Amino acid sequence: GAMAAAELLVLLLVAAGPGPGRADSGRERRDTLREELLLSPLPTGDVAATFQFRTRWDADLQRGAVSHYRLFPKALGRLVAALGVRELHLALTHGFWRTRYWGQPPLQAPAGAELWVWFQPTVTDVDKAWKELSNILSGIFCASLNFIDSTNTVIPTASFKPLGLANGTDHHLLRYAVLPREVVCTENLTPWKKLLPCGSKAGLAVLLKAERLFHSSYHSQAVHIRPVCRDASCLAVSWELRQTLTVVFDFFASGQGKKDWSLFKMFSRTLTDTCPLASQSKVYVDISPKNKEKELLEVSPPPTSVHEAVVQGDRKTYAVYDLLSPSLFNTSRSLNVQLKWKRPQDSSEMPIPTLHAQRYVGGYGLQTGEICTLIYNTHPYRAFPVILLETVPWYLRLYVHTLTIITKGKENKPSYIHYQPAQDRRRPHLLEMLIQLPANSVTKITIQFERALLKWTEYPPDPNHGFYVGSSVLSALVPSVTAMKDVDVEQSPLFTSLFPSSDGSSYFVRLYTEPLLVNLPTPDFSMPYNVICLTCTVVAVCYGSFYNLLTRTFHVEEPSRGGLAKRLANVIRKFRGVPPL
Repeated sequence: GAMAAAELLVLLLVAAGPGPGRADSGRERRDTLREELLLSPLPTGDVAATFQFRTRWDADLQRGAVSHYRLFPKALGRLVAALGVRELHLALTHGFWRTRYWGQPPLQAPAGAELWVWFQPTVTDVDKAWKELSNILSGIFCASLNFIDSTNTVIPTASFKPLGLANGTDHHLLRYAVLPREVVCTENLTPWKKLLPCGSKAGLAVLLKAERLFHSSYHSQAVHIRPVCRDASCLAVSWELRQTLTVVFDFFASGQGKKDWSLFKMFSRTLTDTCPLASQSKVYVDISPKNKEKELLEVSPPPTSVHEAVVQGDRKTYAVYDLLSPSLFNTSRSLNVQLKWKRPQDSSEMPIPTLHAQRYVGGYGLQTGEICTLIYNTHPYRAFPVILLETVPWYLRLYVHTLTIITKGKENKPSYIHYQPAQDRRRPHLLEMLIQLPANSVTKITIQFERALLKWTEYPPDPNHGFYVGSSVLSALVPSVTAMKDVDVEQSPLFTSLFPSSDGSSYFVRLYTEPLLVNLPTPDFSMPYNVICLTCTVVAVCYGSFYNLLTRTFHVEEPSRGGLAKRLANVIRKFRGVPPL
């Protein structure tokens, strides 16, 4: 009887539960994971590896009616719903992307920590939500984002437009902050990997070995959350999470001395299996010729397919390895992509990117100085505008009347300028300009500043190291030299679909300059130590002796006449004529 009851219960549960072709398949349609790895040999002989994991979820996070999370991280989903976030972009970067020598990056970020967020129009107190958001993200990613406050937060008007769906662009709903001194290390990478559906146990994330990732010239990890169209009609909204990680390996630092690379040389691991939750998993290798000699790159094993596209104004050829292809792992249990040059690469003729910039501090002494920014447009015949965003801390007091923009020896007046002066200990300077860059030109932008004298309690523990000034941001639609075709979103690498492009003749580029390190007038913090030592010595010697004299008790002893023996001796000495005792 008991066995029959148990069998009946199992039958009822099977009949009542959802069948494998109903709810599970519907749930798979609601959220999808796509992962990719892009290997790009750089003109200098280094190699850049860009991981990107895209999770797309057909759910309405804003209404807060979502209770079941499958691929989308619950920590970020509830954060978006609770604080009314429309877009979130967080990047943690160690090092600086050398655009002049490495070319245009797939996804660039400034050194340190960068956070910019668009809030929903329903958020009443944006500053409060911004502060709460930075504190929560600080706990999730184990970073110092809790140091974001009003002294390093600005509201740009033109530089950071929404990358996803947006009903309006009221810039008062935008907040932007940079912490250029933030150090990125393993404690930031571990929570980032835990947000992946497969973690670091399967798929491309197996290669994310911290020991190798941080032994590199450049390391940047980012999280991008935005609403996107669910289909071509765009009647419904889906939420997209992109986790990106870019790392540049230096072939000199690797100790190999050769420009031949492989997955095992870079990551000390190979790909053994795929993430079972991923609907697409690919490895792209850029095998495009790097110079005029049409020098090609050999890859092994043979790729699954070859894909050609025009990316960022250049014609690219990619060798594609589809990890979900059953024939890929048939020959061997692991995939170790190897890159070999047919002949030694001549690095004397490196391609120069169309747009690149650099920045430095000029002047002498510790009272005044100037910030110089050089913007290069190497396009042979096309001029285009660029938006420059400068964020300067309050303790560098800018003289806006000294702002000069020189191009080809002539003054270049910006067509749009927005300046918000700083307030001491409350907000930084914000300067935005729209500058026209003539073809094949160098534009020099200089502005003078005066260094403020801080209170002695406002200096960091290492004041002589200097104070950081965040990177400048350049945003531009760069005209393409090569005719651009419509991009096949499903076949091209993922980074081609993050930034929207207005038409086929130009592509969007956002670049960051170097952060600046400025010395401020610093008091000699060793003097208090010297004063304390000298004062303590004087107090111990002088006051100690004086106190000893004041508290000591003196007793006067009466001279005694002596005993019988002494008096008898004095009588004898008297008869002898000797002085008495």
